[in-house]
Amino acid sequence: MTWLITGGAGYIGAHVVRAMTAAGEAVVVYDDLSTGIAERVPDGVPLVVGSVLDAERLARTLTGHRVTGVVHLAARKQVGESVELPLQYYRENVEGLRVLLEAVTAAGVPSFVFSSSAAVYGTPDVDLVTEETPCVPMSPYGETKLAGEWLVRATGRATGLATASLRYFNVAGAGSPELADTGVTNLVPMVFEKLTEGAAPRVFGDDYPTPDGTCVRDYIHVLDLAEAHVAAARALRSAPGHTLTLNIGRGEGVSVREMIDLINATTGHDRAPAVAPRRPGDPANVVASAERAATELGWKAKYDVQDMITSAWAGWVRLHPEAARA
Repeated sequence: MTWLITGGAGYIGAHVVRAMTAAGEAVVVYDDLSTGIAERVPDGVPLVVGSVLDAERLARTLTGHRVTGVVHLAARKQVGESVELPLQYYRENVEGLRVLLEAVTAAGVPSFVFSSSAAVYGTPDVDLVTEETPCVPMSPYGETKLAGEWLVRATGRATGLATASLRYFNVAGAGSPELADTGVTNLVPMVFEKLTEGAAPRVFGDDYPTPDGTCVRDYIHVLDLAEAHVAAARALRSAPGHTLTLNIGRGEGVSVREMIDLINATTGHDRAPAVAPRRPGDPANVVASAERAATELGWKAKYDVQDMITSAWAGWVRLHPEAARA
């Protein structure tokens, strides 16, 4: 079986590629390299440079490489940017998915794994978010992921395509320093950036109804997330026409202040955070119930938050050597 991994040169995608190949799966990477890095693609893995909006290139890739399954990771993914550029997000995340699914069904590909997000839930008022928790996304990014789930599921019902939508929670860490996240849009690299600058990390609001007043989130190591894709791919292969929607998290909440304290301790710093006003739409508590993933996939997260921070810091220092001296 050969899997096409769109966005396979990105941060998460590169880890999925390695997990799939380590599991003995044949892989082809499809990436427009707008944010992906070609050097992340391992030797021996074909790289096709192209957009998911390019129907002809997709069709040639699917048939030319005899693709029998797709893991779709390629997407725009910054919440704030999506508010400023909603048309671009809907074009790339929803229309790009429609074009891809059309090519997939025309080529007779039987399995499709979709990269979704906890952003589909919006601001849930529950201790643990299950897959039945109402989806009320608060940003165009979250809307495009929910619309994507609908499109994937509807295509599966109509064509018999086996599908899985994986709702990621907060992804962090790195499998090796060269695969670390190069963006600075998530909490861990944002704190690293401030520490490197000699500045105080920022906490957006410290008056939430949580134990220490800061937001609580569920963090998942990118290696665990990659293994979840392998498990989902294999589950679909063994159950043609099956449909899954699964949370991918650890089921444990960590507050922003706790994360900053751990990062300080790991990196040898001691910088108290500066408190900034709340950001609109930030929920107090978003923690996954991952029981369904355990039941359906036999998958469970192995790595803890300390593993995430340590591995992410090694990657940060590789890209920013001055951080080791800050």
